[in-house]
Amino acid sequence: MDEVTDAGIYARKSPYLDRYVQVGAASGRVLRVTFPETPEGDSEDEHPVLEQIFDYLEGVEEVSFDDVQIALTMPTDQRAVLEQVRQIPYGDQVGVETLARMTSGIDHQDDDDLILVRTALDENPAPILIPDHRVRDGPSAAPPAVEQKLRSLEGL
Repeated sequence: MDEVTDAGIYARKSPYLDRYVQVGAASGRVLRVTFPETPEGDSEDEHPVLEQIFDYLEGVEEVSFDDVQIALTMPTDQRAVLEQVRQIPYGDQVGVETLARMTSGIDHQDDDDLILVRTALDENPAPILIPDHRVRDGPSAAPPAVEQKLRSLEGL
């Protein structure tokens, strides 16, 4: 994908999700993906990342977001968890414990580390791009109805 340099808020209504998909971007990175009922008033509806998201939501073919740069401004250990979530392939799912095993420096048998994994999922700034819906027993940053539709789309 071409480098994204447009800064602003971009939103488009998704018939599949029955709500808007809104992307905040700056300095070539996605800052946030949200799913509001009504978009912010100054949002535009054309952006390369929105195009990719809508290709994904059409469900015609698998779409990878590997080339999308996401600004992960959070503690390093939480960022490491979300980077591993990005590695979960389309149509696959893992549990929180498996995700902990996948993440360097995280002990899948330590309760505090499992809480850290769940916190990272809950605070995910870019659901869909960081597919937390592929973690079956963890929280998703997307609203529950959106999470269920994303899981359904991928046959999870």
